[in-house]
Parts: sequence; structure tokens; C-alpha cells
Amino acid sequence: MARLIPPNDAEKAPAAGREAESGRVEIDDVVQCTAAGEISEYAVVAEGEERTTWFVWLLVCCCTISGLLFGYDTGVISGALVTINGDLGPPELSNGQKEFITSATTLGALLGGLAAGAMSDWTGRRPVLGIADITFMGGAIGQAVSHTVWNMIGCRFLIGIGVGLASCIAPLYIQELSPTRLRGSMVVLNVVMITLGQVIAYGIDAGFANVNAGWRWMVGLGCVPAALQLALLVYLPESPRVLVRRGNMEAARKVLSRVYALASSEQVDLKLKVLHATVKQSIEISNSTTFWQRFGSVFSNPINRRALVIGCGMQAFQQLCGFNTLMYYSASLFQEIGFNQPTAVGLIISGTNFLFTLLALKYIDVVGRRRIMVFSAPGMVFGLTLASIAFYYMTIHSGGNLVTGVHYSQGWAGIVLLSMIIFVASYATGLGNVPWQQGELFSLDVRGIGTSLCTATNWAANLLIGSTYLSLMSAITPSGAFGFYAGLCLLGWLFCVFFFPDVSGLSLEEVQSVFKAGYGIRESERLKRVKREILEREKAKMRG
Repeated sequence: MARLIPPNDAEKAPAAGREAESGRVEIDDVVQCTAAGEISEYAVVAEGEERTTWFVWLLVCCCTISGLLFGYDTGVISGALVTINGDLGPPELSNGQKEFITSATTLGALLGGLAAGAMSDWTGRRPVLGIADITFMGGAIGQAVSHTVWNMIGCRFLIGIGVGLASCIAPLYIQELSPTRLRGSMVVLNVVMITLGQVIAYGIDAGFANVNAGWRWMVGLGCVPAALQLALLVYLPESPRVLVRRGNMEAARKVLSRVYALASSEQVDLKLKVLHATVKQSIEISNSTTFWQRFGSVFSNPINRRALVIGCGMQAFQQLCGFNTLMYYSASLFQEIGFNQPTAVGLIISGTNFLFTLLALKYIDVVGRRRIMVFSAPGMVFGLTLASIAFYYMTIHSGGNLVTGVHYSQGWAGIVLLSMIIFVASYATGLGNVPWQQGELFSLDVRGIGTSLCTATNWAANLLIGSTYLSLMSAITPSGAFGFYAGLCLLGWLFCVFFFPDVSGLSLEEVQSVFKAGYGIRESERLKRVKREILEREKAKMRG
């Protein structure tokens, strides 16, 4: 049975009794209720809503191939850089050339991520993923046949555009198609695939490490998952929120009926009416304003601005902590400190990332976004601080720097590896996942723009860190560089403590009310408490 609790009377719930007597909810009542603005989609509880149907699993798995591409690319370049040797012209790549090759992808991703949201508002979410796949395939094949450094840099840039498009749209598309109670876990699945992509990349790197020109296979095989996703996109629907915004209610209802496959026809109708009522204001704004007016409102509207500060702040934290430099350069780093199989050691790091992302998948909707961040970030600070201390004592006899050919203490090298495992485990549990929930922070009319700006922030910070890592290691020593990253992690943790609310369990439309009078840490908890009480009453009535 679909049930309704008017928002402003949630504590007293006088309408609950009236509804219980009548045994049904009128659609007009739903629309009137959601107009009050506090409790929206949750007012309608559909049968089997807490269960994931085969259709949801299918579309999420297809979308998460984008995550696999993202992870594969960040992982594969680490092994490729140590095996290219003289295949691109110079006998050995310089640090500057390595930084250019790595940073070209990030620059492309920055531009792709910046354009993705606006493109998806115009074309829909699904076509953007198709464009990303085609771009990625072209870049992967181009890399495999490159014979100069600049050709490689150009193809890495092309791949970056595809990665930027996919990294922005895949989580957004998944959020808009997932049931509210499962939204966090569904987005984490995309991050699981990112980490799986990194594991696969390190495995392929290890397999081709001793093959002549094996790096060409490493980078070229990236076109395979892109081609698979492109083929599967034919069977995916458009986001129901995009369909409602376009006025195609019948198509939106069809998608919702597949998402809530166990719900009755009446419950699906109620879900659709609630969705239409809650996004009505966004539709009116979209129809009456230009793109640039909506772009400006992201900064001028206090609700949008607070959401943007949180989304961009979390994405900046994710990159400025230095994690992706470890993914890009881990094989080179472990090779310098004396490991005979650096790519295999890198596989341990990526495997840790994958396993702890699975932990986040299980608990992110249970523990909540805020709590998982507040408790995991200190582990990152500890891991990086331990690495800084280990590098200090390891490199005392080489002037504080890592020098090729110098034999370093395997004891301290082991502590560096341990510190990296602690750091990566903490990162994967929280920071690797939570920032990609960014789409839930914005209303529909600016969701594409907001997620684009957040994704662009991610890649801009990635570009800054990736292009300065080797230079930073040389300028302030490895000990200083990892100590610097530890300090940035501490600042990021303080940002979470004072600014980051927990919106897990709130529908995409309800989240906006959290930012009406501040950053909403207390307000989000109040709303979640109200919703829990509503659900408990509903369960009690069903048992009675």
C-alpha cells in the first residue's frame, strides 16, 4: 500500500490516521503535500522499494563500465611509463615528459568534465556516455600506435576528454535512476568499478611488463570496455527526471515501473506525480531562463552556492590528498625504493583500494556519508605521516632524495608500503566514494551545471597534483612531499567536520531543503530523524 505523511505535520501525523481509515492516497493530496517542500518522494512508499531489481542492476552495471574505463586509464599509465623506454624517440622519458603524458589526460578530463553536465541537460544523460565511449576508443587506439612523445600526449588528451565526460555523467545518471534508499550504494558501485579497473590495469601491466613493446597492448586494450558499453547503451533508458522535464510523462512512467518492478500501478503513478510535483519549479526555471542565467544562479542563489561549495570542496579534497599521484607513479616510486617487481607491488595497492571500496559499498547508506568521512579521513593523515617519517629515515644517506641506483633499507621500504596500504584503505572507505555523490546536492535545473563544476574541480586539482608531483618530490624531498599531502588531508578532514552534511536517505528533491539556512549538518539529521519515525510508524501499522 502506498502511504502519505504530510511534511509539516510529520511529528503529529494527523493525516496518517485519516489515510489509514480510507486505505488509499489521492494523487492530488500527494501534489499538495510535496508543495510544502520538506518530505517529498519518501511520502510514497512503494512495495519492494528497498530491493534492487534486475533492471536496476543491469543499467547500473552498464553505466559503471565508465568507472572501469576511468580506473583502467589511471592504473595502466603507471606500468606503461616504466616500460616505454625508447619507443617514443628519446632513449628514456624525462620527468618532464612523464608529467606531460600524465597531465594531458587530466587536462582533457578537466575540459570534458566541465562540458559534460551542460551537454547532458541538452542531449540527455545517455548520449553523453556514448560520446565518451567513442572518444575513449579513438584515444586508446591512437596511444597504441604512437611513435613520438607528442603523439602520445595528444592521444592521452583525447582519452582524458572521454574520461571527463564519463566521470561526470555516470554517477549522475545512476543517481537519477536509483531508488532513494539505494542511491549511495549504486553510485559506490561505479567507484568499485574504478578500483576494479585499476586492478585489471595493474594485472595487465604485470603481464606485459616483459613483452617487447608491451606498453602498446596495455594502453590499446582500453578500447575493449568502451566498445562494450557503447553496444549496451542501446538498451538503456533515459533518466526519468530528464523525461519529466521534457514533458514525456508516459516514457518516465515506463522507466519508473521498471525501477520499482514490485510496485502496483497506483504506486508507480504516485511516484511519478510526486516526482513531477517536486521538480516542477526546476522545470519552470529551465523553461524560463537561459543557460547562462542558470549558470549564474549556481553562484548567486545561496542554496545552490552552498551545494557548490560542498561538492567542489569534497572533489578538491579527493585529489589534493595525493591519491591519484600514487596511482600514476606508484610503479616508478616502488622501483626507486628497491622493489624488484614494482608493478606487482602496485597491484597490492590497487587491490587494497578495490577491497575497501567494497566495504564502502556495503556501509555507505547504513553509516551515512558524513560519518564515514569523519572517521576514515584521520587514517589517511596517519598513513601519509608514517610515509613521510619512513622516507626521512630511508633517504638520510642520499641527501633526503631518492637517487636511482642507491640501495635503500628494505625495512623502511616495507614501512613505506605499509603506510601506503593504510592510506589507500582509508581513502577507499570514504574519500574515494563520497565526493561522487555530488549530483544529489543540486536541484534538477542546475544539476548538470553543478556536477560539471564539481567534476572540473576534481580534474583541475588532479592536474595540479599530477603535474607537480615529481617536481615536488625533487624540490622538498619525498619526506616533505608526503608530509605536505598529510597537511592537506588534515585540512580536508576539518572541512568535513564543519561543512559536510549527511543527505543519505533523503530523496534528490528533499536535499535542497537542507541548504536553506546554512550548510545543513543539523537540518539533515533532523530530516532523517523525521523520516525514520515515519517509516517506523508505517511498519508498525503494517504489523498491526
